[in-house]
Amino acid sequence: MGQPPYGYIKDPNNPKRWIVDDEAAQVVRRIYSMTLEGYGTEQIATQLERDEILTPRAYWLKKGIKRPGKGKQQPATKGNSSTVTKILSLQEYCGDILNFKTYSKSYKNKKRLENDRENWVIFKDVHEPIIERSVFEQVQQKRGKIRKRRTNEGEHNMFSGLLVCADCGCNLHFHFNQGNPEIKYFNCSNYKGNRGSCTSTHYVRVDFLEQVVLGEIRRLTKFASLYEDEFLKAVIGHSQQAAETDRKLKEKELKALLARDEELDGLFERIYEDNVSGKLSDDRFAKMSGRYEDEQKELAEKIKKLRSEIEKQSSQAMTTDMFISLVRKYTRTRKLTPRMLNELVEKIEVYNAEKIDGVWEQRLRIHYNCVGEIIIPKMLPLPIPDVTVNTRKGVFVNYIPAEIAG
Repeated sequence: MGQPPYGYIKDPNNPKRWIVDDEAAQVVRRIYSMTLEGYGTEQIATQLERDEILTPRAYWLKKGIKRPGKGKQQPATKGNSSTVTKILSLQEYCGDILNFKTYSKSYKNKKRLENDRENWVIFKDVHEPIIERSVFEQVQQKRGKIRKRRTNEGEHNMFSGLLVCADCGCNLHFHFNQGNPEIKYFNCSNYKGNRGSCTSTHYVRVDFLEQVVLGEIRRLTKFASLYEDEFLKAVIGHSQQAAETDRKLKEKELKALLARDEELDGLFERIYEDNVSGKLSDDRFAKMSGRYEDEQKELAEKIKKLRSEIEKQSSQAMTTDMFISLVRKYTRTRKLTPRMLNELVEKIEVYNAEKIDGVWEQRLRIHYNCVGEIIIPKMLPLPIPDVTVNTRKGVFVNYIPAEIAG
């Protein structure tokens, strides 16, 4: 085993084994927790610096732990987002060991190159985890998405980065009313009134969003606890069986391709021996070996693609199970929190409010992490959240789910 990442140290009694370094592990857990609460890597790095948390390199130096590399001379607490990003990417925190993440072209060239993921060798549950596997998977779902956007005044809102315009697909931006700062709202960043091309503002109040989303999550948790079979069918969908069949076919095809690749190695070795012994001319050897090499290159591409598709399907099945357990976790929730929102919701489509039969209605479409939109059957006694907000003096707007509007 190589050098342990920040959060682990080598076991004094067995240098080949990693044990948890409690002090550093607390920082790792804090980084993961802040991510699920909706903070970005820059925000996390800034907060750690404010709290005078040592960088990994400064921490090792303080503890007298020797690590390779000189590194730039930085203040001991000067964190950066790349360090946070790396910590958020390490599967080792789940208790796993990952081998062959890098390789060198030859023993003469010592430069390490990034290896394709399918060439890694992963040993699970080798040492004590710092981060629960489900939490690690949730964070991987979030990585790469901008969850938080600050206003010019420095304030951020938990819905920032989650709201998209149902008409043009652009993000909604957070604002507050200049005359009454208590009124906080979002509108389309691409609205033509702001030099964009979207024809409507898609104005939506934050207090309206909070009530609707909390109401829909509570409705979803009731659906899960009272009607488990229907809930599983809605989450997994009828495509689950088809996806499983497709995955098995892909695994069968992969097995056949790997067998053929191994067979080609044997054939190449045989013609090489025949060429050396004189049974096969140089001309014939060149043609046959060229054909075998071309086929192996083609096989390598197919194998890589299939492995990627199989891994994606397996990951989807795992994340679906994870979403189901998360819904159950929030069964008794009474308040919407940034962590709950980030764990459950992928995005929310916001429609422009419309006046229908003399009543203003605001449509929203919630897409949940891993599973997308969930339609609760109308015949079940699970009423839609009754939310009405007075957005302007004398103008009341009612919530209605997008799928049943009109």
